[in-house]
Amino acid sequence: QVQLVESGGGLVQAGGSLRLSCAASGSILSINAMGWFRQPPGKQRELLATILRSGMTNYADSVKGRFTITRDNAKNTVYLQMNSLKPEDTAVYYCAADKHVYIDYPDYWGQGTQVTVSS
Repeated sequence: QVQLVESGGGLVQAGGSLRLSCAASGSILSINAMGWFRQPPGKQRELLATILRSGMTNYADSVKGRFTITRDNAKNTVYLQMNSLKPEDTAVYYCAADKHVYIDYPDYWGQGTQVTVSS
């Protein structure tokens, strides 16, 4: 089993920045892909960014150029740096992890952290 704990959410004005963190514990050596999803109110959960143990990354078009995912394997932590935030970025943000290279249906989820962007 793997446990994921997110932190770093909060309230920020449009144009501002936030950095989310996700600390992993447990059977972490089994994990390859880690990523971030978000779920705005009344909408479906959306995959934003993924990073493999190798460092390879992938982004959704909606956040490409504004969000950056990084991973510190020594600290078992993945980060999401969010810049130029917009009100439509308001959502609950979830960290996820998977044993494989694809994270469309993750093996593990964090509990979520709220990000609210005011206009």
